[in-house]
Amino acid sequence: MNKIAGLFIAISSFVAGQQKMSLLDCEEAFQKNNLQLLAEQYSINMADADILQAKIWELPQLSGQINAYNPEARKVFDIGHAKGAQVTQLIYMGGKKKNEIAFAKSNKELAQLQFSQLLVDLKTQLHTTYYNLYYENLKLENTNKQLGYMNDLLAAYRIQSAKGNVSLKDEVRLQSIVIQLNNDKLGINKNILGFEQTLKVLTGITDDIEPQISDAEAKDILAAQPFGDETELQKKALENNSDYQYNLKLIDNSKLYSQWQKSLNVPDLNVGVGWDQNGGTFKNEANLMVGIPLPLWKSNQGNVEKANFAIQQNQKNADFQKLNLETKVESAYKTWKTQYDQLAEIKSTDLNNLDLVYNGILKNFRNGNVSLIEFTDFMESYRQTALQIYDMKNEIIQSAEQLNQLVQTKIFY
Repeated sequence: MNKIAGLFIAISSFVAGQQKMSLLDCEEAFQKNNLQLLAEQYSINMADADILQAKIWELPQLSGQINAYNPEARKVFDIGHAKGAQVTQLIYMGGKKKNEIAFAKSNKELAQLQFSQLLVDLKTQLHTTYYNLYYENLKLENTNKQLGYMNDLLAAYRIQSAKGNVSLKDEVRLQSIVIQLNNDKLGINKNILGFEQTLKVLTGITDDIEPQISDAEAKDILAAQPFGDETELQKKALENNSDYQYNLKLIDNSKLYSQWQKSLNVPDLNVGVGWDQNGGTFKNEANLMVGIPLPLWKSNQGNVEKANFAIQQNQKNADFQKLNLETKVESAYKTWKTQYDQLAEIKSTDLNNLDLVYNGILKNFRNGNVSLIEFTDFMESYRQTALQIYDMKNEIIQSAEQLNQLVQTKIFY
């Protein structure tokens, strides 16, 4: 009784360690829990802090002097007769602060685009892993179904082989199929373990996730069509792709940086007021003080040149990213189209017929109407075909997700 109770508890724990989740459920958990996403959010917060810092002016400076030695009175620290004080403030000229603030704001826009691209990349990884896991589970279910029948059949043949009723060759023939099915199962389970681990990291959910997709939903996903051809998709990608927009924004950012560096060549003004008790022309003298560096040379010329080169570099990088993005969209669209057309050639009736033939072969083999050679040949062919069909369906979805990642807007009906 204790053993039965223990087994029940173990099974309950296993079931409790799994969650059936839709893709929408996974996305919600991802938005709340993904540590990479949460960490990247701080880059935007830090950019806000840089804007705040750029708006802050230098503090006013207070200085003063007192007499150290009065030679006339031969008195040390004659504070009562000789002291003074000054307050000065640095005044930025040439629009330095305005340019620094504009550059800081541009950096925040770059941080936001980086966050957007990370969000797209991680969400794509979430989607592709989710669908990979879904189809690997289907493959495992199909393989287990075949294994269940073949293991029973092999066990029966072993008994009959030991009695001399069937040849050892027939037993070995069945054994080879079982070995191959077990090998398939081993590979599938390994893939499932990897995909489950990835989903845990992405969603922050520690339980194993079981994708929850109905047959109707799966058919709709596979039947979805993009709204336009590759030219239209390329246009949309250039408008929406965060990575490409980042490279365009980087050009503006480098121009703002160059403008800021140029303004640093303009001398700043030091303005202040001072009071002197006895050291000036008059007693208790109040003075206005103005100081400015002599612009004998451009003190920031090297940084200006460097900033100008950065503009040219970022322009070339943006041109490359444009060509690279257009090429990737074209390739991803053609890949999706080829895979879609390939699966479309396999009619639903063909898939139904495959299952009908499979069940018919099993029935006829039991009834002795099909030879062992015919049966094993068909089982080997069916095993490969079943796995290939699941892979074909999955590859279509993976290609569609790649298109989504590149175009970064809703492109499938």
